[in-house]
Amino acid sequence: MSLLRLNDVTVSFDGRQVLREVFFRLEARDRVGLIGRNGSGKSTLLKLALEQVAPDAGTVALEPGVKLGYFSQFSELDGTASITEVLEGLFEHIHAIERELAEIDAAVAVAAAGTSADDAKTLDDLITRQAELFEQMEHQGGWDYQRNIDRALTTLGFVGAHRTSPIDDLSGGWRNRAALAKIVLEAPDVLLLDEPTNFLDVAGVEWLEAWFRDFRGAAIIVSHDRTFLDSVVTRIVEVENYHLHEYPGTFDEYVVQKQFRLKTLEQQFVHESELLAFEAEGISDRREALKASKQANSGTGKALGKQLAGIKKQRAPRPVDQIITEIYGGLHIKDVLCRIDQLGKGYGDRVLFEGLTLEIRRGNRIVVLGANGSGKSTLLRVLMGEERPDAGSVDWPKGVKVVSYNRMLAELDDDDTVTHAVNALPDSLALTATRKSVGRFLAMFQFSEAELKQRIGVLSGGQRARVAMAQCLLSGASVLLLDEPTNHLDLSSTQVMERALLHFPGAVVVVSHDRFFTEKIGTRTLEFGRSTPAAVSGQAGHPELTLT
Repeated sequence: MSLLRLNDVTVSFDGRQVLREVFFRLEARDRVGLIGRNGSGKSTLLKLALEQVAPDAGTVALEPGVKLGYFSQFSELDGTASITEVLEGLFEHIHAIERELAEIDAAVAVAAAGTSADDAKTLDDLITRQAELFEQMEHQGGWDYQRNIDRALTTLGFVGAHRTSPIDDLSGGWRNRAALAKIVLEAPDVLLLDEPTNFLDVAGVEWLEAWFRDFRGAAIIVSHDRTFLDSVVTRIVEVENYHLHEYPGTFDEYVVQKQFRLKTLEQQFVHESELLAFEAEGISDRREALKASKQANSGTGKALGKQLAGIKKQRAPRPVDQIITEIYGGLHIKDVLCRIDQLGKGYGDRVLFEGLTLEIRRGNRIVVLGANGSGKSTLLRVLMGEERPDAGSVDWPKGVKVVSYNRMLAELDDDDTVTHAVNALPDSLALTATRKSVGRFLAMFQFSEAELKQRIGVLSGGQRARVAMAQCLLSGASVLLLDEPTNHLDLSSTQVMERALLHFPGAVVVVSHDRFFTEKIGTRTLEFGRSTPAAVSGQAGHPELTLT
C-alpha cells in the first residue's frame, strides 16, 4: 500500500524551476534517504507531503488516516511549558487510564468491605473493568512510557534545568533536540525528517539509529550524515536536475550504483558526440551550399557551426585533487603550529578538561570526540582565544594564522557578495592562486556565476555554510578549527571539503559527530570522557597518539 504518492509533480518558485515531472511512492515501512545539493528541492518535497506547498502541476496524495510527523533542523517548538511537560502531554490517553484505575482502586476497597449481593456484583464489574484497563495499558505501552521519556531525554542530553526550563528559554540547538524527542515518542505512521542528526552527538545519533530499528512506520529522511543513512535507509532518492533518481539499498550501495549510472551516461554521451560530428559535417556542407547561393539565412548555419566547433574543443575537466593542490601549492607551513601545556577549563564546580598537553603539527587532522556538553566546543573557543583557560597555556608561534569556521559563518556580512566575501580576506589564496584555479574550486563547491554575484543576505543556510567553508579553505591559514562543519553542507559540498582537507598542508582540529567524515579525514583522535580528555588510537594506517 502506498502511503504517499506524487504523480507527475512540477513545482517552481518565482519562475525558478525546482521540481519537474516527479513521480514518487512511499510504501509501508519504506526508509527513504533523500539527498541532493542545497536548493535542489529536498525540503520542497517534504513540504508537498505536508501540504505546505501546492504543486504547479500533478497530484500529491496521502493515504486517508495516515499520521504524519515532521522534524525540521529549524525547530518551531516553543512555549512556556518545559520539554518534560510537553512529552508528558503526549500520553494523555495513558493518564486517563491511570486516573480511572485509581478510581477503581478506591471503589474496589469500598465494594470489598460490603456484604450485600450488589456489593459482590459491583466488585466483579470493577475487577473486570480493571483487567480491561490493564490490557489497554499493556497494549499501549502505558507501563513504560515514563521510562521511554526519560531514556529519550537522557540520550539527547537533557539533564537538570534543561528538562524543567520553559522551551522559550532554550537555545535553538536544544529546541531541536526537544522537537526530535517529541516526534520519536509520538511514533507517527510516516516520519518526515529534515537533517535530524544536526546538533546531536555520536551517542544521540546512535540512539536514533537504534530507535529506527523498532520503528514500524515509514520515513523520508533528508540528511548529509552518510553513516546514519547507511544504517537506517532502505533506498536512496537523489534530487538532481529537477528530477528524482532512485537507488535501492543503503548509501554504500547508492555510491556503487551511481558510478554505473554515470558510466552509462558517459557512454551515451560518447555516442551522441559521434552523431553530432556527423551532423556537423552535414551542416558544414549545407553552409557552404548556402554561401555559394548567397542565401540570407547563412548566419544561422555559421552560428551552429561555431557552437559545434566549440564542443569539439572542450577538454575533460582536471581531477578534483589537481585543482586543490594547485591552490595550496604556494602555502608554506611551519612544522610546529601550536603548543598546548597543562590546559584546563571548567565552569563553576564542573571541570571540562584539565592537564591537556600536546603539540599541533603540520599535517595533523585531530578529531575531537565526546558527548554533548563534555567540552569539545569550549576547547576550540579556548584555542581560538575566545575564552580564557582556567589553567595552562596555548602558544601560537609567530606567523601562524588560525581561523575558525564557526566565526567565519557568524561574521558573514549580509550586504557582501559571495565573490567579495571569498576573495577579500587578508592573505587569501584567492589572491595568490590563478583565477582559473580559484574559479574551478568555487565551481566544485557548486557556486554558479549567478550565485557568486548574490548578496549573502539572500542565501539559504546551506549556501551561507558553503561561503564560510570556502573562506576557510582559501584563507591562507596554517590551522583550521572546525566545529560541526558538515551540519549545513550537502553531500557534494562535504565531499569537496573532505578532499580539500586531505590535501591541506596545515593542521585541522575538528569537532564532528559525522562518523563517515571523521573516519575519512582523521589521523588522530582526542576523546573527551566524563571529566578529562583521553587519547585513543589513531585511524587505521596511522600511528597511535598518546597525550599526557
